[in-house]
Amino acid sequence: MNEYVIRPVRADEWAEVKELRLAALRDPAAPVAFLETLEQGEAKPDEFWQERAAGAATGPGIRQFVAEGPDGEWVGTVSVLVEAAGTTDIFDGEIEQAQAHFVGVFVRPAQRGIGLTEALFAAALEWAWGLEEPVLARVRLFVHEDNARAGAFYRRFGFVPSGKVVPMPTDPSAKELEYVFPRPA
Repeated sequence: MNEYVIRPVRADEWAEVKELRLAALRDPAAPVAFLETLEQGEAKPDEFWQERAAGAATGPGIRQFVAEGPDGEWVGTVSVLVEAAGTTDIFDGEIEQAQAHFVGVFVRPAQRGIGLTEALFAAALEWAWGLEEPVLARVRLFVHEDNARAGAFYRRFGFVPSGKVVPMPTDPSAKELEYVFPRPA
């Protein structure tokens, strides 16, 4: 694990952001892990990926972290979205307290189980807790009811089910379960 570097993306790394996202969308777990299909991702123009990388590198309300291998290959990622109190989330629910939302969690299959997801989450939490404004009360994420592997990891890491269940935006018959990680005292 020591040969991997965990770091935020840089604005000029849009091609790498695109490649890793498309790799995530090719993963067999993608239908229960992401709210986007491979076809949708592939259809986006380079300008979209350029804006996405720039926003994830410098935007005040978002940061994307990557795990970079010794050969420079990106092998994992997580993005952190800041959700301000009083706004509406993607499930049309009101955000009651400032919080972070982890999205886009992915580690390539060959690198799973060696601690990269833990390292990505630790970096993302450090960034979230380090924000001066807004001070975040918690971090949350959603997991598809059929994504048992991801749910087990989140619980091992310290996330707990909040009890909130929402329909999946792309398939209202499926459910997304909210997990939360409260700000340490």
